[in-house]
Amino acid sequence: MYQVHLIGEKEKDLFNRFISTSPKPHFLQTYEWGELKRGTGWLPLRLLITRQGTPIAAISLLKRTIPYFKKSILYAPRGPVLGRECDEEGEAFFWQELRRLGRSHGAIFIKVDPDIPVEDREAGERLKKHGLRPVEEKAGFGGVQPRYVFRLDLTPSEDELLAGMAGKTRYNLRLAIRKGVVVRTAEKKEDLAVFYEILQETAERDGFLIRNFGYFERMWDLFVEQGMARLFLAEYRGEVIAGTIAFHCGDKVWYLYGASSSRHRNVMPNNLLQWTMIRWAKSLGCRIYDFRGVPPTDDPGNPLSGLYRFKKGFGGRFTEFIGEYDLVLSTFWYFLWRRVFPLYLRFTHRRKGGEQEME
Repeated sequence: MYQVHLIGEKEKDLFNRFISTSPKPHFLQTYEWGELKRGTGWLPLRLLITRQGTPIAAISLLKRTIPYFKKSILYAPRGPVLGRECDEEGEAFFWQELRRLGRSHGAIFIKVDPDIPVEDREAGERLKKHGLRPVEEKAGFGGVQPRYVFRLDLTPSEDELLAGMAGKTRYNLRLAIRKGVVVRTAEKKEDLAVFYEILQETAERDGFLIRNFGYFERMWDLFVEQGMARLFLAEYRGEVIAGTIAFHCGDKVWYLYGASSSRHRNVMPNNLLQWTMIRWAKSLGCRIYDFRGVPPTDDPGNPLSGLYRFKKGFGGRFTEFIGEYDLVLSTFWYFLWRRVFPLYLRFTHRRKGGEQEME
């Protein structure tokens, strides 16, 4: 009745089609994201469950081997993805096969972080029923993936979306247009170097770390060239002064990367960039535009409070996800992992130049 598929290159279209047409599609669960992370030391594993030939559940996992111990951890960013045809029996079979896969790879635990809002208490209870443990919240955005985001409902008309914005946001958007800021879609890979230069400037100014240029080149090949992402560049008087990268999967678009020069910030290119991405998402027939991570509140004492207010200004709905859950496969090793993990992460963080280890 049920069939278990370990997905390889030949089956990637079947896998991606299921992810994109499911009730909760996510670009982090696509075949391509696993290939992107392969270049940063992760081994991608994809599991697809079908019933009588119809896909009902899938998960894209990232495997990291722990040196010297012959053990590993598995992580599913915004996974798993369950289809409309996945009933209680099918879900139980999925978790059973996931355990089997994890043990075959010597995994201590499998970390999931599903695209489920915190209001969906039933979903959280189902995860516990299948043996998963909620993980306590971390600092910053609340976890490996942002626990708090703003999401904009794209079903209203453009005029209605504009009317739903904060007055200051709408004013700054129109100011950018009046000042002559123009946003264009990057068509050539050479534009990526221009964006990366501004991203480096942004990272130095705002005090965060970024991936190397090769990572973004690979992202272009896997996503932009395939129409799954776009690079937008804002120009003022012929000079590129800001840029963003947005990803598309199913009925959603996500704003993932943003960069802005310190020059000409007064012409508000970021507001026009966001509006351009929102319009792009609407043109694709998408239902949701996701602004990605924000802090839990706009507390002025939080250094990210400005980011919260900026994203809130576009009229999106504050959304909290249920957070991370661990499916523990070895109680003994999991106990050790919880004790040594902070030290291990700091060590690998330093070796990788400070880049995020679990994306």
